[in-house]
Amino acid sequence: MKSKNTSGIYYDNNRKKYVASYNLKNEETKEVKRTRKSFDTKEEAENFLAEIKYKQADSIFIKHNGIPLCELMRSILEKKLKTNRISEQQYGKSLKIISAIEQAGFAKKDISDITSEELQEYFNSLTHYSNAYMQKFVIQFSQAFAFARNKGYIQLNPMLDTYKPKSVKQDKIVRAMELEEQEKLTNYLKSKTLEEEPYKNVFLIQLYAGLRIGEALALQYNDIDLKNNLIHINKTLTRDADEKIIMGNKTKTLAGNRDVPIPPIILNEVKEQMEVSKNNFNNQLFIASNGNYADPRGVNNILKRILIQCGPITGITTHSLRHTFGTRCIESGIAPVVVQRLMGHNDISVTLNTYTSVLNKFKNDELQKLNDYYLTNMSDKKTKALDER
Repeated sequence: MKSKNTSGIYYDNNRKKYVASYNLKNEETKEVKRTRKSFDTKEEAENFLAEIKYKQADSIFIKHNGIPLCELMRSILEKKLKTNRISEQQYGKSLKIISAIEQAGFAKKDISDITSEELQEYFNSLTHYSNAYMQKFVIQFSQAFAFARNKGYIQLNPMLDTYKPKSVKQDKIVRAMELEEQEKLTNYLKSKTLEEEPYKNVFLIQLYAGLRIGEALALQYNDIDLKNNLIHINKTLTRDADEKIIMGNKTKTLAGNRDVPIPPIILNEVKEQMEVSKNNFNNQLFIASNGNYADPRGVNNILKRILIQCGPITGITTHSLRHTFGTRCIESGIAPVVVQRLMGHNDISVTLNTYTSVLNKFKNDELQKLNDYYLTNMSDKKTKALDER
């Protein structure tokens, strides 16, 4: 639909309402139709016509005679994909969220007709999801309404009067392996040949270098620098919009592009993997049995099978191996800012929040050094005086 820019406001004495009147032209039939909408106040009518003026320049409005919420969400998502603001995997995941939102009763309403009460009721219905997953829904709404407000499609942003409720689901905690468990797994992996456990070196690299599973499986021969004893991390395996595994051209985060040292404990295994990978496509260090990229989900299932044989050891995933590396770094006294660089965290707060419990234990150990200092360097008289305070 497209406007002929003829609009106005009048007061209907019979209905005791202000009426906003404007023309719409059907692009297919070329028919012009006079459209009216009633309001309690003149201000509401004026605001409506102001919104219509801006909306009529939007292709979504022309196609739907309005701007349905989910259509706007899809439009924003397409723009972000075309401008490389998001990956194909992020696009596919967001598309699934929008498809879920489309099941809501208000999803096809014009964006200006959706109230904060409707949004709050919808958000309250999502509490069976995790807090992290709920946030993905909220992001889609926030982007759509912020865009609409910025474009003048709406006068007020209803998201400003809504709150994300707290999930009834407990946040998932990634467990690090205990030292005894780590030793068991390490000994098992080192005792096996690549024919017996093709991904054994993936797990060792995660466990002793802290790589994400996608980063480890994306490694190529040239990413290993034996001269300087470093692993160059600059890409990750990901999925496209159709869930097909592809090689990404960057790491998960900006800080993920990093170099990490190869610990002596896995140096021989890294050399072993380099030797067998020379004939792999793209010189990939790790490939699936069919010669394609390895599937991170399938590799995680293989780890679960191995952990049963090692213990059983429960509650551990491929991500836990990376988390174990970070935990051992903190426990050994490595400064959090260094751990941040090794793990590829964008922000130091991510590191601090992830390893809170370990840092608290480390903090208590450090405070004991202060107490020991007082006991060693202060006279009994001064120490007693401090105690009495």
